Amino acid sequence: MTATLLDGNALAAQIRAEIQPRVASFTARHGRPPGLGIVLVGDNPASEIYVRNKLRAASVVGMRADLERLPESAVIEDVLRVVAGLNASAVHDGLLVQDPLPDAMGPGAARQVFDVIDPAKDVDGFHPVNVGKLVQRRPTLVPGTPLGVIELLERSGIPIAGARAVVIGRSDIVGKPMAMLLMHRDATVTIAHSKTRDLAGLAATADILIAAIGRPGFVTRGFVKPGATVVDVGITSVTDAALVSRLFPAGHPRRDAFERRGSLVVGDVHPEVADVAGALTPVPGGVGPLTVAMLLSNTLHAAEMRTER
Repeated sequence: MTATLLDGNALAAQIRAEIQPRVASFTARHGRPPGLGIVLVGDNPASEIYVRNKLRAASVVGMRADLERLPESAVIEDVLRVVAGLNASAVHDGLLVQDPLPDAMGPGAARQVFDVIDPAKDVDGFHPVNVGKLVQRRPTLVPGTPLGVIELLERSGIPIAGARAVVIGRSDIVGKPMAMLLMHRDATVTIAHSKTRDLAGLAATADILIAAIGRPGFVTRGFVKPGATVVDVGITSVTDAALVSRLFPAGHPRRDAFERRGSLVVGDVHPEVADVAGALTPVPGGVGPLTVAMLLSNTLHAAEMRTER
């Protein structure tokens, strides 16, 4: 068996194409485009790439997107001040603070920042109000990664209702909202994590397996029921040649790419899973593009809620 690859790039392009005329219509009605404000603190290389992708995608569909930069030396009060300005802005319908924040701000900094974002502008869906609404099955703004996974499953014709789903990972950003969205679509959901007993055996009961733990190649064929749908949320930049050699045999195109560049983006799912699964998201090109597409969708939704209620 060779798994069908679920193409996140193609679906993200389709979603952007659906959003673009709605953005144009909003702009014509209100004399301005939907606006997104992004706060970036420090010089994390991965965050730079993520933010650049978000700014470019917003521009492509006709949205306004502004970047507020703060140096690595910024303190939490600096971030809160910028967030307050975007909360009050008449031209920004959505805002996000790129995670992670610098370590020097302390372990509670991200939550402190997320808590002061206006829930109506919280396009990442991290504010407690939006989390509570999601739990109560009346969501307004939902985290983009799990929302993108749902779009991918539904538009790929993969049944969710009645399916057994296992989510490996319990983060507030992916694991927990992913479980909620699946449960709201009538899946039977189990959340697994590092303390789960017989994790591989549990995962192998799933019709839909979501891997979101940030451990490259962790999910091997023993985790996967033959024919299951496997969604790989992990995105890790790897520079360890020994790890790459364990994931990809000599002559594999991805190993060749590593040898040329010295690094490689890989997911939580081992490539051998493609021989067992019925459907599988690639990394890169699977869930990642959908996260950005759903950010655009959330920004448009926030703009419509703010101006047209």
